[in-house]
Parts: sequence; C-alpha cells; structure tokens
Amino acid sequence: MYALKNKVQLIGNLGQTPEIKTLESGKKMARFTMATSENYRNAKGEKVTDTQWHNLVAWGKLAEIAEKFLVKGKEVAIEGKLVSRSYNDKEGQKKYITEIQVNELLLLGARSTEA
Repeated sequence: MYALKNKVQLIGNLGQTPEIKTLESGKKMARFTMATSENYRNAKGEKVTDTQWHNLVAWGKLAEIAEKFLVKGKEVAIEGKLVSRSYNDKEGQKKYITEIQVNELLLLGARSTEA
C-alpha cells in the first residue's frame, strides 16, 4: 500500500509546449501544463464541460523525451506524485504552488508525421 500514498494518474492534452531548462549539473528539467476535462449534464439537462489545469514537471530522461516529442495540444497519459513548495516572487511575496512530478509518460493519439 505504500506506493498508493501519493500517486496521480492523468490523461489529458498539453496546454503548452514544454519549457526546457538545463541545470548547471547538465540535468534537464521540463515544465508544462495539462488540461483534463469531464463532461456531464447538470440538473437542467444541459451538457457541461469541466476543465482542470495541472502544472507538471519532469526531470532527466523524461525531460529529454518531453523536449523531443511533446507539443501543445498533444494527448498524453502521465503518472507521478503531488509536490507542494513555496518561493518568493520578484516583489518578495511568498507564493505556494502544487505541481505533479512526472514519473512516467505515455504519448497517446495519432503519430506525428515527422521523420
């Protein structure tokens, strides 16, 4: 049961092409967003789409894969864990962020026509 304590699985579409950074150590990091949507009918019978946005970060080999294959709109499945952290913005205000640290990445949808 230990593996189930902090596990997130999502299927959705990328909101942006990943932003790639190479750290001084040479390790790569990719940051990107993903949208997941649910459709349902409300009490009046109207179709409603509820979209949630998620911040994702991938490291090392996964960041390299993201850099090479991920583009805005691409459908992907990810597995990872929730990570919360804080930082001070340019004005010195403390900001809090929760993001998903990606452990696995699966490309879905049609293959790209690129060679």
